[in-house]
Amino acid sequence: MLNTQAGTEGEGQDYRLLFFKTRLIYLLIFRFWYIVMLPFCFSLRNMYHYVWVRVIVCHHTTRNPGHEGGHILRRGRQTKILAVFAVIFMLLLSACSQTSGNTATTTTQTGPVKIGVSVSLTGDASADGQAIKQGYQVWADYVNSHGGLLGHQVQMTFYDDATRPEQATLNYQKLISVDKVNFVLGPFDDAFTVNGATVAKRYGYSFIQGTGTSPKDFTHGLTNMFSVSLSASRYMASLVHYILSLPSDMRPKTVAYVTSDDGFTSAQVLPVIPELEQGGLKTVLNKIYPAENTDLNPIAASVVASHADVAILGTSALSECTAYLKYFATQHYNPKVLIATSGPDQGSAFTQAVGVKNAEGVLVANGGWWPTIKTYQNDLFVPAFIKKFGGSPADIGSDSVQAFSVGQVLQQAIDQTKSLDNAKIIDALHSGTFQSLQGLVKFSADGQNDLAVPYLFQWQKDNLIPVYPQAQAQANLEFPKPAWPS
Repeated sequence: MLNTQAGTEGEGQDYRLLFFKTRLIYLLIFRFWYIVMLPFCFSLRNMYHYVWVRVIVCHHTTRNPGHEGGHILRRGRQTKILAVFAVIFMLLLSACSQTSGNTATTTTQTGPVKIGVSVSLTGDASADGQAIKQGYQVWADYVNSHGGLLGHQVQMTFYDDATRPEQATLNYQKLISVDKVNFVLGPFDDAFTVNGATVAKRYGYSFIQGTGTSPKDFTHGLTNMFSVSLSASRYMASLVHYILSLPSDMRPKTVAYVTSDDGFTSAQVLPVIPELEQGGLKTVLNKIYPAENTDLNPIAASVVASHADVAILGTSALSECTAYLKYFATQHYNPKVLIATSGPDQGSAFTQAVGVKNAEGVLVANGGWWPTIKTYQNDLFVPAFIKKFGGSPADIGSDSVQAFSVGQVLQQAIDQTKSLDNAKIIDALHSGTFQSLQGLVKFSADGQNDLAVPYLFQWQKDNLIPVYPQAQAQANLEFPKPAWPS
């Protein structure tokens, strides 16, 4: 009897302990679901398989005739409990499959139209990120002051990706699956753009953007991604045409090329090399360095040592361009032509970083925008930007222009379809022609803007102005570049 009672009491204690653990697990599961489950539904599949394995193992455990009652009875209870949890996991997975698929179809809209963006507000590309945010803010303000989108006010949500592509992925995941925004728009730079568009495609969202222009960006089958800007591989076309148009006795003789391995910069610089070589210019330096490189002085020194007539810098951020120019000025290296892929296009942020006099004569290739251009809504954009952020028209950077252009195209697609349904918006973007600050926009099958025009801009007298093609030039290109101020 004593042994029997002890066994019964032990069994009761074991059962109470199992009940306590079961209840604790139940609470933890549902806390996990409501707090973090939705963004990470895919992880449940592994847990689901684990539960079913435990059920099968428990169900098929060999029964020991010498242990009838206690041990086998508890194993049976565990099997039933695990089976219940398996059913719970199946239900959760079913809910996940409904929320992690195409969530983009919009029914009757109530309240504001929510639009989300991941932007680099901190980190190496923070200057670009801030400019993009400003462009979106000016666009949202303009739309809201003119009746909104289909009568709904626009509500923008911005998350900082700290200039880390993997954070951009998480930001877009949260914007769609947790914040339930109606639309997501593009960030700064190529890797961030591809990551964001990949998340958007998974949920059936359109992804209009202005800075992901590297040729590689359009090789991922992202049929939901649309770039309103000029593709990077065509940026330098005007520079090549200008140099080769010069009389042979005036034409530069040597060229130094340095670029990070970033897709945006290398896509601009590398195609120029064979074209200028065919035109008789000699390559004296051709260097590609990792985009993560933070010490550019040794690379800048190699450009100085080359004594090249033309220096083409594949810079991916304002900070990189600033480092090169400051080094060149201290070494009194003044090439006849000096162009950078990013930095000179950042308006007053550029002149503040390098100095107004040091900016004189520096070139940048870009899509078609300058403060006085006669493009769609530019007469509204420039004064609105200055009213909100101050400064002068020359202070407006290309990132802000690209962001506003993204919003313009989205609004036109919504107006054309009379819908906030992402599937309908994607169809309209594939088939329609649109207007923007940068000119006409029509997307090819892979999302590139076929109608964008390459322009060459130069800093002259504290203004960034178009200098080529000649038909759109506001002044002749300063050639050779003026000397650095003493």
